[in-house]
Amino acid sequence: MHALKIVWDPSKGIDILGFTLHFYSVMWIVAFILGFLIMKRIYKNENQSEESLDSLFIYSVIGIMLGARLGHVLFYQRELISEDFFSIFLPFKFKGGFEFTGFQGLASHGAAIGMIISMYLYNKKVLRKSVLWILDRVVVPVAAGAVFVRLGNFINSEIVGKPTGTDFGVVFVQNGEAFPRHPAQLYEAFCYVFVFIALWLFYWKTKKSEQQGFLFGLFLLLLWAIRFFVEFVKEPQSDHEYIATSALNTGQMLSIPFILIGLYFMFFYKPKKQLS
Repeated sequence: MHALKIVWDPSKGIDILGFTLHFYSVMWIVAFILGFLIMKRIYKNENQSEESLDSLFIYSVIGIMLGARLGHVLFYQRELISEDFFSIFLPFKFKGGFEFTGFQGLASHGAAIGMIISMYLYNKKVLRKSVLWILDRVVVPVAAGAVFVRLGNFINSEIVGKPTGTDFGVVFVQNGEAFPRHPAQLYEAFCYVFVFIALWLFYWKTKKSEQQGFLFGLFLLLLWAIRFFVEFVKEPQSDHEYIATSALNTGQMLSIPFILIGLYFMFFYKPKKQLS
């Protein structure tokens, strides 16, 4: 059964002229580029301009990255606010000596909130349709991007699963371990592929894109249901991961509202007026 055990000890990046290009950062770049290409096809189908697509890309990158970073700090690493405040917003560590770290510590719940807020601002300033119109479409590339973000976590040997207690699993050597764990990052990445496929098919093969909020709701339901169940095999990400009097961890507690909101938009939401 040893064939089921994978020893994982990759290089985290490539040294280029004294600068390390982290594979985790590359995965985020791939996610945004792929997302841009997917959204370009959708915008062409919707007869939207190239200028509005360029603006969408800028709003998305800033909103998702800022939301992901602030979400991580607020949900999992609040001590940074008092101990190393500027490292929250900059890709550098200042405590204990100046060091380039890249943007480490990004929470998907924060990214989702950041995406919603940035799409609200984008719609108000640029698109002028409805927030749900853009959310129903932007979730398609976001689901594809989520696959690569989780692959980046796997490369970084972070957000690891619990020990399997068997020969099955992945040994994360960089974490100083010799026993196999659940590759929770790969579980999520694999499932997110099907979230993307489902959203893609619903958009292109059905009329559900005309039902305001349905695709956005489907995205929330599928993505956070997957996250909720995968959390059962994940290690806690911080000392205050588990909320008092609850058997569920922070990630699961934060996923429940998203799932309920998703169900609401899929089955109960009625737009006040139809788009022309």
